[in-house]
Formats: sequence, C-alpha cells, structure tokens
Amino acid sequence: MTFSRFAAAQWLLILALFVALLSLLGPVLAPFMAAAILAYVCQPLVERLCRWKWPRTLAVLAVMGGLLVLGTIFLLILLPLLEREFNMLLVRLPDWLESAKHVALPWLQSWSGSELQWDAASLKQMLQDHWQGGDGSATKLLSWLGARGAALATLLTNLLLIPLAMFYLLRDWNALIARLDALVPRHWHTRVTQIAREIDGILAEFLRGQLSVMLLMSVFYVAALWLAGLEFALPIGLLAGLLVFIPYLGMALGVSLATLAAAMQFGTLGGVLVVWGIFGAGQLLEGMLITPWLVGDRIGLHPLAVIFALMAFAQLFGFVGILLALPLAAILLVGLRHLREVYLASDLYGKS
Repeated sequence: MTFSRFAAAQWLLILALFVALLSLLGPVLAPFMAAAILAYVCQPLVERLCRWKWPRTLAVLAVMGGLLVLGTIFLLILLPLLEREFNMLLVRLPDWLESAKHVALPWLQSWSGSELQWDAASLKQMLQDHWQGGDGSATKLLSWLGARGAALATLLTNLLLIPLAMFYLLRDWNALIARLDALVPRHWHTRVTQIAREIDGILAEFLRGQLSVMLLMSVFYVAALWLAGLEFALPIGLLAGLLVFIPYLGMALGVSLATLAAAMQFGTLGGVLVVWGIFGAGQLLEGMLITPWLVGDRIGLHPLAVIFALMAFAQLFGFVGILLALPLAAILLVGLRHLREVYLASDLYGKS
C-alpha cells in the first residue's frame, strides 16, 4: 500500500474538494443522507427476503411498508394517549391557575416590591377564546403558516424525498456498492475491502446497541416516573427514552415536560425534586453504564473510551459531534488497528 508523493497529493486534493462540496450542498444532501441511513438499516432485511426468492423490488416495498406500518402503529398508540393527557391538562388548568394566584403572586410581589394584579378569570377566558374561537389561535396559525410557505414547502419536499431516495437506494444497493468497489485502486482493493467489512460489522453492532439503549431507558423513565406518581409518566418517559440517541435533547425535553407536569400536579418543590432526581439518575445510568455496556462493548470500545469519545467529539464538532461520536470512534478504531499492523510490520518497529 505504498504510494508516491504525487499520488498522495492527488488524493488529498480529491478529499478537500469532496469536503468542500459536502459543505456547500449540506442542506440539499440532508434528505439523501437520512434516506441512506434508513436504507443501511433496512438493507439486511431486504437481502434476507431476496434469499427467500423474493423479487428485489417487491422485497424493498415490503420492508418499507413494514416500516410504515410500525410507525403508524406507534403513532396510533402514542397520539390518543397524548390527546387524553392534554385533555386532562385543559380540565385541570383552571385549578392550577387559581393555585398559582395564591402561590406565585405573593412571591412575585415580594421579589418585585410592587403590587401585581392576577386576574385568573380573565386569563382562563383568554385561553378558552384562543382555543375555541375561530378568530383566535387558528387564524394566527394559518397566517403564520402562510408567511412561511416557502420553508414549509421545502420541508415537505425533503420529507417526500426521503422515502423516494430510500426506495432507489435499497433497490440498487448492490449495483451502487459494485460501482464504488470498481473505483478503488486495485493494489489497495484487498485492504480497503477488509476495512469496509469491519466498519460495516461495527456499525451494525452500534445500531443494535443503540436500539437496546433506547428500549431500556424508555422502560426506566416510564417505570420511575410512574412509581413517583406522575400522571404523565408514560408519554414523557417514552419521549425521553426514545430521544436518548440525541444526547441532551431527550434529557432536556423530558426534564422540561416532567418538571412542568410535576409542578402542576404536586404543587410542591419536593415533587419537582423527585422528578429531577429520576432524570439525573437516568442520565448517569445511561452515560456511565448502559451506553458503555451495550454500545461500547458491541463495537469494541472500552467504557472509558466511550466517555472520552463523547467528550472529545463534542468539543471538536459540537452537537453533531455528539451524535456521531460513537460510530466515528468505532471507524477510527478500525483504522488504528490496521495502522498498528502496518507499524508492527515496518522497519521502524523492527529496528533495534
């Protein structure tokens, strides 16, 4: 795998042009990247159906249809639950407003040093008008949507592009891989193929481990919040657990919703502190034990390496680095293993 300085300069130039192109076309490539990730996840299922003598196009449609059915079932389970919880919120809102008048108003008056007025009846009437009235929030929402028609059209187009691109990627997956394989220089082909297979295996293990983490954390948050007596335990726990693959977002959203629900339900600082303790324990459990165990062990990373990778990539690339920290660290590990083999076989290591 030796190459001249001229060849190295060529490859560095190609890499620089590729990175520049990605940065320029980032917004356009977003739906295609999402489709590529989904296609990569679903590809083994398509291949299994093809081994059972299914036509590839039919296998792709079956897998995508199954994915759509699973998503629909999840929404049919979650949305009625959220609707019921939201209706309970509306029923209890007047009582919460009245309680806030006696609890929050004296504190605000002592903090500001002035007399403040709290008309709970007017506030309740305003909320009812905006919720029920045809010239209230509905009209404002339509106006807001109309003013952002171009952005919404772009979003809708991107959402429609994802399943379309996913279908063609899955249908032509083997042909696309063969074309990429043909571009690899022949004297590098064996090593590149070996590295690609190792990366594929590691990414597959990462996805399985991440799904296991999401499932366990959903069960933990739902159970802990239910034991704490929180009425909104199921939707909040599911949301926080399923969004655990986006570090900080699931935690922040779950804590915010649970804090609001606990403050309205319990009306005491103690109830809120219990909810904060549950999410603090969940964050420690997920970051220090479950993710290193289920993800780190699967992809061959030591628990300390997992923690270091999350911190290092977050420092270098921000939020995106957090999302990609573990798979990128696993890919880097594969490269380092092969680099170690080259080093051990080199004259530099062999010389005394």
